[in-house]
Amino acid sequence: MSFPYAPLPPLAGLEPARLDWQPDAAGGEAPHSPAFDDVYFSRHDGRAETEHVFIQGNGLPQRLAAWPAGRPFVIGETGFGTGLNMLCAWACFETHAPAQARLHLVSTEKYPLHRDDLARALAAWPDLAERAEALLAQWPEPVTGVHRLWLSPRVTLDLHLGDAAERLALLDGQVDAWFLDGFAPAKNPEMWQQALFDAMAARSRPGATFATFTCAGAVKRGLAAAGFAWRKAPGFGRKREMLVGEIASPPPDARRQATPWFTPPAVQPPRHVAVIGAGIAGASVAAALARRGIAVTLIDRFDRASLGTTHLQGALYVKLAADTNLQSRTYLAGLLHSRRWLAQLDPQQALWQPSGVLQLALDDKEQARQARFLANHPLPESVVRGLDAETASAVAGVDVGAPALDYPCAAWVKPMELCVRLAATPGVCFRQAEVAALEPGASGWTLALADGERLAADQVVIAAAVEAARFAQSEALPLQPVRGQISQLRVPEGAPRLGRVVCAGGYVPPAADGVLNFGATFGPKETDMAEREADHAANLAELERGLPALVAGLRAAGADLSPQRLTGRVGVRAASPDKSPYCGPVPDAAAWRHDYGVLAKDASRVPEIAGRHHAGLWISAAHGSRGMASAPLCAELLASRICDEPLPLEWPLVDHLHPGRRIIRDLIRGH
Repeated sequence: MSFPYAPLPPLAGLEPARLDWQPDAAGGEAPHSPAFDDVYFSRHDGRAETEHVFIQGNGLPQRLAAWPAGRPFVIGETGFGTGLNMLCAWACFETHAPAQARLHLVSTEKYPLHRDDLARALAAWPDLAERAEALLAQWPEPVTGVHRLWLSPRVTLDLHLGDAAERLALLDGQVDAWFLDGFAPAKNPEMWQQALFDAMAARSRPGATFATFTCAGAVKRGLAAAGFAWRKAPGFGRKREMLVGEIASPPPDARRQATPWFTPPAVQPPRHVAVIGAGIAGASVAAALARRGIAVTLIDRFDRASLGTTHLQGALYVKLAADTNLQSRTYLAGLLHSRRWLAQLDPQQALWQPSGVLQLALDDKEQARQARFLANHPLPESVVRGLDAETASAVAGVDVGAPALDYPCAAWVKPMELCVRLAATPGVCFRQAEVAALEPGASGWTLALADGERLAADQVVIAAAVEAARFAQSEALPLQPVRGQISQLRVPEGAPRLGRVVCAGGYVPPAADGVLNFGATFGPKETDMAEREADHAANLAELERGLPALVAGLRAAGADLSPQRLTGRVGVRAASPDKSPYCGPVPDAAAWRHDYGVLAKDASRVPEIAGRHHAGLWISAAHGSRGMASAPLCAELLASRICDEPLPLEWPLVDHLHPGRRIIRDLIRGH
């Protein structure tokens, strides 16, 4: 289902900035852009310029000192450049803000620096070295979209890579203070357009401030037209004047005229949240909320908190459509997000390995599809590249006999052990129990447990996979169970070793702890948890079809590949009809059918009614077989929405994940 959004920019890699280096006033060097013939910061003293223009110009020391716990203070910036402004804002926050306050930084950048250039530029300020190291360690691939970085437990940075006006128009979030930066208007007039000022106004909170180094007439006129009041202030260095100001009443959100049902509910950051389901969806939500200082009770029927070693491996992978769509954009964002998230969570790589993933093209149809994908998506080779059979074999460590797409940034993960790690996040209390019903109240929710106990919570997140739709409030969300069985084989000495996760009809990661996992079967509408010999036979047949050289090598090394000798694990995943997850507030289905029933007669008659939701009830479900690429990002999305923060996805992608999308689709189709 599609909605009438403005078209998203192409999903592509970005051209990195080209720099030359020129002497500065202190005898060091400063980065200069030959493309714009302008400097990234003042040669006189770039750090002092940032402090004067942006930090003091927005009154940050005083405002941060008075900032309470709860939602974070949000700073927006129109040109990340070297990151100096953001690092200085972070330093100001740590100096002045109370211990429980949080800071959220949002910055756009159309020409991101190479990591080495970024390190070279920031080396000029040794006192920022620790902060610069945190930034450099998570520096994202130059791909259009939103990239979330966790700079510290209390400081988050969202890098929106692409054109500034375009990225701010796609931002789902509101800003308290703006750093209106970038190359000078005379050098870069393409950025300093009315569309930029309008996007800033639309994403501002009432009373949001701005500061900028320039006093150009076009900037003053553009800001005033967007609703900002401006005034001149003393400039820095040779610049006699600069501009500061604020916006009293931002314009109404025009994005919801076509899709009012997706209007987000008003939120009040909670003290206590109950999360139902301790798989990857629920455990990652629990950890994301706990990192924000919220007490979490994580509930599951199974005692996941004391789970031992399973030898189970899951693939962090995606299969992107040949032609860009919202689902592919979401999953690619999720892949890149999960890779950074895992590196932060487990830098020792005890629970995951950055092995990369090969997606084989075993027939002409898949080869043509992959060729079309590469033609349509000029992404960096560090994200995805096409390989011929010979190169793919060298990367895989065995003869694969087919060309492939290679995702170097993909990985394999120990999913069960990862969930145990997440459940142990400080602030998360695990409870083994079954939730029988959810009862709304005036001040939150009561969870009726199967043993008769009742548990109170301010808000609830449903993340119970295929059981997520068994509650009265969520039963309208269609979920299909999909049974899958993995086979496991103890690898003998001398057997070939994979260097990548390899996917075709099934998947097989490199062996871990001497055990090879491969599979999985695909059984729609099946829920039987019993292990089946026939499924082991099917997994073996699929492995041999995709990697005959690996199977031959295993046999030659003495592996017993009889189906009856294999062990395995069975799981039941949940899938939505359109194969995208459900992530967001749970809609009041009866209210939606009443409020939007006219769509069944005329889809162009959109009622001006905001979507009604069950207050304080959220869901993350239907992650299917790609949950490692979607669940952690959905967890951040939910935690950000619950805590009134900017979201880590563009708003059309947030709408794409909304749990109510199927209700609207069915109404429009007359179902």
